[in-house]
Amino acid sequence: MEFLLTVVELGVTLILIVFSVVVLEAWRRRHSSNVSVESVTTILEDPTSLKQVRCPHISDPAEMYLSLIVPAFNEEQRLPAALQEIMDYLQGRASRDKSFSYEVVIVDDGSVDGTKRVAFDFVRKYTLDNIRLIPLGKNQGKGEAIRKGMMHSRGELLLMLDADGATKVTDLEKLENQILAVAREENSIRDPTSKLVDFRIGDVQVSAFGSRAHLEEKAIATRKWYRNFLMKGFHLVVLLAAGSGIRDTQCGFKMFTRAAARRLFTNIHLKRWCFDVELVFLCKRLNIPMLEISVKWSEIPGSKVSMLSIPNMLWELALMSVGYRTGMWKIHQA
Repeated sequence: MEFLLTVVELGVTLILIVFSVVVLEAWRRRHSSNVSVESVTTILEDPTSLKQVRCPHISDPAEMYLSLIVPAFNEEQRLPAALQEIMDYLQGRASRDKSFSYEVVIVDDGSVDGTKRVAFDFVRKYTLDNIRLIPLGKNQGKGEAIRKGMMHSRGELLLMLDADGATKVTDLEKLENQILAVAREENSIRDPTSKLVDFRIGDVQVSAFGSRAHLEEKAIATRKWYRNFLMKGFHLVVLLAAGSGIRDTQCGFKMFTRAAARRLFTNIHLKRWCFDVELVFLCKRLNIPMLEISVKWSEIPGSKVSMLSIPNMLWELALMSVGYRTGMWKIHQA
């Protein structure tokens, strides 16, 4: 009996310690929603002229139609093929549509391989106006890399996509078309007297989440039983943390209008794998329409995500739950 009481006491003590650590970390991050973090001007380096160029900010008016944000951490091997596919698509579309303008923003998340060199090679080839590199210096996490890219992009529409090319870049048109349809409807409701020629897609708040949910049945059939068990458990925790609405929160293919990105990425706190879940949570709290759209996806060797990522994801979900539910993490409405 004494042994059982000792085990219970140790268990309760451990739970209290973990909870205290989560609360303290959530408190430490209460001001990291980046409204003030961006006060320091980010500078780009032009590898051709060696001149320094000031980065734009998400609060500035849009200068491009489309921005593609590519986070990269030690992607020397996979990045060249993915970037070439992206540029072939963008250049081909621009040649067919003279009004189409674009940029690719690569965010180097503290890589220690040749990622920066690869990115600069593409900047030299396609010019700084079409491809830009933002180096973070040290590794800060995929979420922070994407946030940084979003905050310094020039597009009316902003697409985040992974550096491995797992999702075909052409699928962005699926997200784009759905956003355009919803944005036009939202704009007509907001201002019935406005004309279509006055419509700017970047001014309407809409988000579109690429989804692999339609591939789940096949994935369950081929994955090990314990991986399925862990993934189901993770999906349950995500449901409890962010609620329903998006079945596949973790697909790295998401598009936002400029107005939506400005509100979302000035509020986000999580810096690593679970920032996607926080985006869903924030969309709901900020009443930003969410679309979930099926995209083609293929497994690319070299993924940074492993089963060891699950504890880190659970840690971030715990932080998010405590941060918002206690009111320590504020949501800025502007």
